[in-house]
Amino acid sequence: MNKNPSPTLTLSPIGFIRTPKQVKFQALHQPSEAASERNFLELLPDCNYELALQDLAGFSRVWLLSWFHRNTTWRPLVLPPRGPAQRRGVFATRSPHRPNPLGLTPVQLIAVEGRKLILGACDLVDGTPIFDIKPYIPAYDIFPDARAGWTDEVAAAQETPPQFSVCLAPLAELQAEWLQKNWQLDFRARLFELLARDPTPHRTRRIRRRGENQFAIGCGAWHAVFTVTKKTVNILALETGYPPRFLNNLALEDLPDRAAQLAFLERWPQVRWNKLP
Repeated sequence: MNKNPSPTLTLSPIGFIRTPKQVKFQALHQPSEAASERNFLELLPDCNYELALQDLAGFSRVWLLSWFHRNTTWRPLVLPPRGPAQRRGVFATRSPHRPNPLGLTPVQLIAVEGRKLILGACDLVDGTPIFDIKPYIPAYDIFPDARAGWTDEVAAAQETPPQFSVCLAPLAELQAEWLQKNWQLDFRARLFELLARDPTPHRTRRIRRRGENQFAIGCGAWHAVFTVTKKTVNILALETGYPPRFLNNLALEDLPDRAAQLAFLERWPQVRWNKLP
């Protein structure tokens, strides 16, 4: 056997995901299909993909083979966001930090319109390159008796009721309502879900300590500062995820929620970036 195979393989995307999800925090690991979510896969023109999509509309789900295009490094041991702070072998996880950052996800197929696929809930961010589409066939793709390794233990633990109650202090509630009303940004449900389970510092869940009893959690392009007293999490305030020097630097074109963050800092200048007494 050849122990030194060619280190490169050229693949070309057939299309790109279009979704309002701009940051990983918005792309849930297991999206809820109860929500009326719509995403789109736009295939490239002039490639005869319209013909390649023929007969696909009869399937209710498809597999998407994607590329985690924002990741440039990989780790043999990773810290999954679910469960205790324990590192696992990357091949025993679905971490996007892989030797070849390929993703495989099943999504609901709502309709096929020309070169566009209308999809339900998905765990991909906007602009994700797609390499292939395969039909989801229940007779072949479902194995109800399969064991799920360490994730079985995590799933069993998550079936228990949350151990913490989460509340918003007046400032945080005012800021959250302002973001929802003026910018249609609302990450409270996901924030409450994470903190109710486990508010302890965790790198992958982007929770870090800020003092003796103050913590911050990353919420995509935003931060939430909170305290923990016994079994109660009190969210004190929200913050922008980027400092003003980044937000005002127009050379940084891909900062998510830039306009909303600048308006937020103008509305609450007394809440300094990453500094809350």
